[in-house]
Parts: sequence; structure tokens; C-alpha cells
Amino acid sequence: MQFVACQLDIAWEDKAATFDRVRSLLAASTIEPGALIALPEMFATGYSFDVEQIAEDESGPTNAFLSELATTYQATLIAGVVRPSVNSHDAARPNVGRNVAQVISPAGEAVASYTKLFPFSFAGETEHYQPGEDVTIVDIAGWRVAPLVCYDLRFPEAFRAAAAGGVDVFVVIANWPTKRVDHWETLLRARAIENQAYVIGVNRCGRDPKLDYPGRSLIIDPRGVVIAEAGDSPEVIHAAGDIDAMRQYRGKFPALTDMRLDLKPASGSDALRRS
Repeated sequence: MQFVACQLDIAWEDKAATFDRVRSLLAASTIEPGALIALPEMFATGYSFDVEQIAEDESGPTNAFLSELATTYQATLIAGVVRPSVNSHDAARPNVGRNVAQVISPAGEAVASYTKLFPFSFAGETEHYQPGEDVTIVDIAGWRVAPLVCYDLRFPEAFRAAAAGGVDVFVVIANWPTKRVDHWETLLRARAIENQAYVIGVNRCGRDPKLDYPGRSLIIDPRGVVIAEAGDSPEVIHAAGDIDAMRQYRGKFPALTDMRLDLKPASGSDALRRS
């Protein structure tokens, strides 16, 4: 499968302008039928907390645009969108939304969605977006793919839960700022190495009203080797995923069979008694 990461400078809260930017970037690229195309977190608006203005359900213009792309390129898309809260009638939090990674099939249909498990509390995201409850795994042409969103990258337990479900590819969509770009690159490689899986990390570039963004989208193989990387400007990167080679590597070095998901912290006295 061809993995494609579309890195763009998002037009702030201007969906139509951003759609045009994505169209231009992909039109200038070579996209193979059956590809997996990833777009950044909240790709149509930027990392906005104005949920009332930008949230859409699946009948909105953003899904229509993603459906257009998917059918045009006969590809699966994973892209960041803002959805209304599932508790939209909660009087205490009337304008809370969900930060979602939407999966669109080559037929243009919404086939799965994932809600960000860890809203970025440091920036106040928890005040505007409700957290998800589970990882999502979707089968795409024989590959098991798990989408995650930005700050989720700092929580290896989310990746491990998906790895226990047999994930082959993690797609991390982000608005990750320049000031922490070293963390972005290091953690993406770590998630690939520890889970023996491909990782596609697609970030935005440019600037929003508050922050600069470095781009630096990466595609990483199951050994942690970077096989495609972007700079700090709008561009599309791609790489070929080899599922047979990945399975052979896992068979020769079967670290995943030693996973333990039952671990809990013990007090110092308990640990001493066990020793």
C-alpha cells in the first residue's frame, strides 16, 4: 500500500480556502489507487476552539469534500474534523465538541471515526472538546489501521491497546507546534519501534493566531527507520508499506508476544514482599 501524508498550511477557520489548498497539493502528487492518504488534525480549520462555528456532522461540507477526494483518487482518507458533542443537550457545556479522525473509504463513504482520547489540557482543549473512550481499528485492504490525534502521541498506553488488537499502521494526525518538534519526531519513532508497526505522522505547517508549526511530517517503518519526511513547507510525502516484510520482521523478533497489559503499580512495601 502507498502511504501518503498531505502536509499543509491551514487557512484559519476558512474551510473553502483550505479545501483548495489540499486539492492543489494532491493534484501535483502521484497518488496510487488504493493509497492511504492522511490529512492533519482539524485540517479544514486549524486548531480552533470555536466549536459552535466549525463543528459539522457527517452531512456537512467537510465530509463532502473528503468523499470527493476519496473517489477521485480511489483512496482511503484519514482526516481531522470537528464533530458536535454526543451530549449536545448538556446545559452545563452546550458548545462542547469532539476532535475526530474520520475515515473515508475509496467509495466516498464514512466508514469509521475515532475521537481523540486525550484532549490537550495544557492548552485548554478539555474545556471545549470531550475525550473519546476507545481506540479504533479499521481494516483497509488487508491492513489493520489505528488513527490517533496529536497529544495522544504522548500516551503509549493508547498505542499498546491498539497493538494488542493487531494493528499494522498507526496514523497520527496533528497540529504539533514548532517549540516541541523534537518530541514529535522522537515519539513517532518510539511508537513505531515499540509496536513494530508503521507510523504515519502528518502535521500542519505555517502559523495560526497563536503558534508556529514546523511541518516535519514523517512516515516510519516498523524498525523505526524514517522512510519519508517533509520539511517545513506545504508538501505531500509518500512511501510504500510492505505488509509481508513487516510480518517477517515480527516473526524473527517477536517482541509483541511478550506484551503485558495487566501491570499495575505496587507500593514500595508490596514490591519488597514480592522480592
